[in-house]
Amino acid sequence: MQVRESTIEQELIEKLGELKYTLRPDIRDRAALERNFREKFQELNRVTLTDAEFQRLLEEIVTPDVFTAAHTLRNRNAFTRDDGTPLNYTLVNIGDWCKNTFEVASQLRVNTDYSHHRYDVILLINGVPAVQIELKTLGINPRRAIEQIVEYKNDAGNGYSRTLLCFIQLFVVSNRDSTYYFANNNARHFAFNADERFLPIYEYATPDNTKIKGIHAFADAFLAKCTLGQMISRYMVLVASEQKLLMMRPYQIYAVKNIVECIDKNLGNGYVWHTTGSGKTLTSFKASTLLKANPAIEKCLFVVDRKDLDRQTREEFNRFQEGCVEENTNTGTLVRRMLSDDAADKVIVCTIQKLGLALDETSKRNKSRERRGQASHAEQLEALRDKRIVFIFDECHRSQFGENHQAIKDFFPKAQLFGFTGTPIFEQNASTKRIEGDEQTLKTTEDLFQQSLHEYTITHAIEDRNVLRFHVDYYKPDGKHAPKAGETLAKRAVVEAILAKHDAATGGRRFNAILATAFINDAIEYFELFKEAQAQKQQTDPDWQPLNIAAVFSPPADVSADVKQLQEDLPQEQQDNKQEPEKKKAALKEIITDYNARFGTNHRVEEFDAYYQDVQQRIKDQQFPNADLPKKGREKLDIVIVVDMLLTGFDSKYLNTLYVDKNLKHHGLIQAFSRTNRVLNDTKPYGNILDFRGQQKEVDAAIALFSGAKADKAREIWLVDTAPVVIEKLKTARDDLDSFMRSQGLTGKPDDIANLKGDAARAAFVEHFKQVQKLKTQLDQYTDLTPEQEQEIEQVLPPDEHNAFRGAYLETAQRLRAQQNKPSGQKDEAVDQLDFEFVLFASSTIDYDYIMKLIADYSAKTPGKASMSREQLIGLIASDAKFMDERDDISEYVRGLKAGEGLDEAAIRAGYAKFKADKAAKEMAALSEKHGLRVAALQAFVDAILARRIFDGEALTELLAPLDLGWKARAQKELALMGDLLPLLKKRAGGREIAGLNAYEE
Repeated sequence: MQVRESTIEQELIEKLGELKYTLRPDIRDRAALERNFREKFQELNRVTLTDAEFQRLLEEIVTPDVFTAAHTLRNRNAFTRDDGTPLNYTLVNIGDWCKNTFEVASQLRVNTDYSHHRYDVILLINGVPAVQIELKTLGINPRRAIEQIVEYKNDAGNGYSRTLLCFIQLFVVSNRDSTYYFANNNARHFAFNADERFLPIYEYATPDNTKIKGIHAFADAFLAKCTLGQMISRYMVLVASEQKLLMMRPYQIYAVKNIVECIDKNLGNGYVWHTTGSGKTLTSFKASTLLKANPAIEKCLFVVDRKDLDRQTREEFNRFQEGCVEENTNTGTLVRRMLSDDAADKVIVCTIQKLGLALDETSKRNKSRERRGQASHAEQLEALRDKRIVFIFDECHRSQFGENHQAIKDFFPKAQLFGFTGTPIFEQNASTKRIEGDEQTLKTTEDLFQQSLHEYTITHAIEDRNVLRFHVDYYKPDGKHAPKAGETLAKRAVVEAILAKHDAATGGRRFNAILATAFINDAIEYFELFKEAQAQKQQTDPDWQPLNIAAVFSPPADVSADVKQLQEDLPQEQQDNKQEPEKKKAALKEIITDYNARFGTNHRVEEFDAYYQDVQQRIKDQQFPNADLPKKGREKLDIVIVVDMLLTGFDSKYLNTLYVDKNLKHHGLIQAFSRTNRVLNDTKPYGNILDFRGQQKEVDAAIALFSGAKADKAREIWLVDTAPVVIEKLKTARDDLDSFMRSQGLTGKPDDIANLKGDAARAAFVEHFKQVQKLKTQLDQYTDLTPEQEQEIEQVLPPDEHNAFRGAYLETAQRLRAQQNKPSGQKDEAVDQLDFEFVLFASSTIDYDYIMKLIADYSAKTPGKASMSREQLIGLIASDAKFMDERDDISEYVRGLKAGEGLDEAAIRAGYAKFKADKAAKEMAALSEKHGLRVAALQAFVDAILARRIFDGEALTELLAPLDLGWKARAQKELALMGDLLPLLKKRAGGREIAGLNAYEE
């Protein structure tokens, strides 16, 4: 028997009662909510407000801006009373959040001018609604509750913007067995769609990273009164530069708690093992800012190990809190700030190199000061020697394994040292040795930092979908055998293999790639070979679209201080640059000249840092569709050839492939692989590695070393299934789809989808085919498919049939999505919980330009000679989600063209634009005639709505005024007109929301 939503709600309320929340069944509407808030406010601030004052206070604090409301909630604010006297107040006890009152309201209904919403459970802190809990029946995906909250917030004039509900900080959604939470935000950070770019959702977990899924266990762990107060006050971050609320993930919270406890109890040093891509900067920022309030700590230094990281980290810290970290332009500035009593100088971001120079009596700077009779930096810092100073090291496995680390420990004996690393140094991967007496031991992360304070390994992150798994293809030159360990392939063969496999690896160039080479000379040679190979391909195939390829390696000889610091972390490049430096510099000049010619830039080798930054930005620009770029995609980089650069610390969600022609092992291998595994959506199912060195043994060893607690299951967690396994899954998914169709009395052919009876059956088809498409997307990016396997996949899902299924899916999904927007009593439960994932059905290669070229090709060639028939062309358009709102128009246009008519692409584009304009004009004329309105007036009304994406009720009144109708007839006319306009407006809005239309949806 299905558990009712009301039962789940009642059980949760009882649970909150056990947690000592005060139950408030009397708070059911806005008036009761405001009365209760007024009582709590007056009690906390020891004041009695007049009715007029309270009304004015509400007007001052209620705001549609979530960030402003969050700021007001956490700070002391000022209010002027009616008699002119000032009142400094807080909404809650911000000094000790545990001392606030915690109450529960349920089924709160808030009506405003435009929205009538009911909220399942609201948690009030000192009368302020701080947490909203939305519940769904067991079995319904909680994602639907998330979508419902987003829909509520998108309503014009909703309660979140017009009432005390503007103070909601967190949303919790649950179907009793699965529970998620996420931060409130302004609209630009608060969308929930297949991409999930704006709305990160979280599951809570125990300190050992075990997920807490059930709502009752979640209540115990997260909603206990003091814990919830801490979550909101301590572990949410207000990102000032983006006006955004950010929630810390559970593992970040535990790491911060353990560091703070270690400092409070003076328990020595410690390190945090949080995998690459897990947000270490936010964790360290929060740890260091919490230390600001600790009077026992003199200074907190966040230590990084390169100038670009210094800048990057400083900018990241200042993103979280404007102006919280100043730039240290030189060692002297660093020393001055370390000695300063100013609160702004309590947390300092600096490089370990600057710190080392300050402590080194033999440095040029200190010797120069000595000659001038000035105290050396080290002598100045003597005043801090016996103070408690906290050092937090970012990526502590890098430079800290050197003399600087020891110098800091010797100089500040009372200091506590904390390190963050994504890849700790164990005995197996340690390279730096130390001598203790006659015994030689290896320097590990534990040697340096004593104890592990928290672990969140790549294994945990993969299981949580915070990072992706890997698909590793050990390239086989003969199709059967990978090279022997250490054996290198001819570079031309590697180039040919990359050119053959790149489109598959990167999902039709939706993503981009890095080629990691062993030496600078290799990188130079590869760059030239790619130029030759691509020129030859273009000669034999004029339609071949060449890849944009760049190379980065640090210049030798006379380089700036910035580049010198950069090179400290690039051992192979440093070594290489000792041999024939002028030759390497000349080659880099040529590479940059080629880059300038391709992209219209003017970089110089003498300003290498600017070139390097530009390359990184172009890799990240892969996220933008070609249509959004001025030169239609020519700004993007497809492959960047590197030696050491970009293999650590660089992040881009749209980088998915690493080509490897260098020997990697241990943490170097994991760091390099991890460039590819940032989560995006289902179009990026894994990080792709194509290894040309036969390094399976090294990969297996690295996985075993860094897997953490689940070493026995690491391979199956880290690596995706092999092609044969996924092909079998695809066959099963296709069989399941066919079985479902037969159960409906239909064949398994795409044409029959239109004959499905009822929304429940259509919803079942959507779920079945979505599984087929996910597996097909995964296989499409495998670079190691044999010709036999490709044929096997084609037999399961022939290309034309696949396109026809995709078209049927999109058409069905569009219809069901319209059903989801209806009031809850009028839709099928199976439809209500559907999650469409349209992003799976949008090809990166098939864009508007591509379709126009194909149509021109069809028009230019005689029947039977074009690359696609009319029906194939229409099928291709129908199968791509980008054309969902336009495919009927394009398809109708194509049906009206004659094969061999000889129209070029410009004529096709102009013809299509005219076709659309004529069709739109006819639609508008027909609607005007039907409703007795002037065409120009109706057109202006529609244009205004589309321009602002807001429905204007007053404009509708003005539009109908010439008809001179009574109120009843006018109301009927309004409904009839909007019923006809609704599909037209939605189509022309291209899937974007138009606020205020909900009232006219059936």
